[in-house]
Amino acid sequence: MVKKAPRRTAERILTSALQLFNRFGEPNVATTLIASDMGISPGNLFYHYPSKETLVNTLFDAYQAEMLHLLPAAQDVRDMEDTWFFMHSLFELVWRYRFMYRDLNDLLSKNRHVESQVKDILDKKAHAFQTLLGKLSQADALVQTESERGYCATHMVVMLTWWLSYAYVRNPRHALEDDSAEHNVLNGAQQVLGLLLPYLKPQPKAQLMGLLTVYQAPL
Repeated sequence: MVKKAPRRTAERILTSALQLFNRFGEPNVATTLIASDMGISPGNLFYHYPSKETLVNTLFDAYQAEMLHLLPAAQDVRDMEDTWFFMHSLFELVWRYRFMYRDLNDLLSKNRHVESQVKDILDKKAHAFQTLLGKLSQADALVQTESERGYCATHMVVMLTWWLSYAYVRNPRHALEDDSAEHNVLNGAQQVLGLLLPYLKPQPKAQLMGLLTVYQAPL
C-alpha cells in the first residue's frame, strides 16, 4: 500500500490556524498558540508566514476563491430544490471560514487586504442573488417587481453575511463550535430562503415549505 505524502508544513499551518480562528476568534489567537498546537517552533511558523496578517490574508484569499467559484451557480437555478442546494452550499462555505464572519468588523479595522476585497465580494453576492431571483421569475416561481428584487437580494446578502454573528450573540459559548455546524448551516439557509415566501406562487411556495420541513435544523 502506497503511503500518502505528508502535507507540507505551510498547509498544516493554515489548517491549524483556521481551526483555532474558528473556535476562539482571530483576535484571540496568537501565532505562538498556532505553533504550539502544531508542535512546531514559532520560528518554523514564521518561516512560512512572517506574520499573523499573512496567515489571515492567505485564508481570506482561499475563501474568496471558493466563494467566487460558487456564486456563478446561481444562474443554474431552475426550481426550489436548486435554490435550496445553492443556499446550503453557500452556508457550508460560510461555516468553513466562519471566523471571518464573526470577526469581520475587527478584521476590516486593521487589515487593508481584507478591507479592499470585502465590498467586491458583497457586490458579487448581491449580483448572484439577483440572478437567482431572476431565474425563479423566468421559471414562473415567484413574482417581484425590479425594485423588490433589488431589496430582496440585499436582504439575502445581509442575512448570509451576518447570520453567524446573530447566532453567536444568542449563544456565545456554543454557537460556533464544531458540533453546531449542521444547526447553523441549515438554520441560516432556512432563514434566508424564508425571505422568498411572500413572493412565491402557491406550488413553489409549497415546495419550499416542504424542503424547510424536511431539512429542519436540529435543536
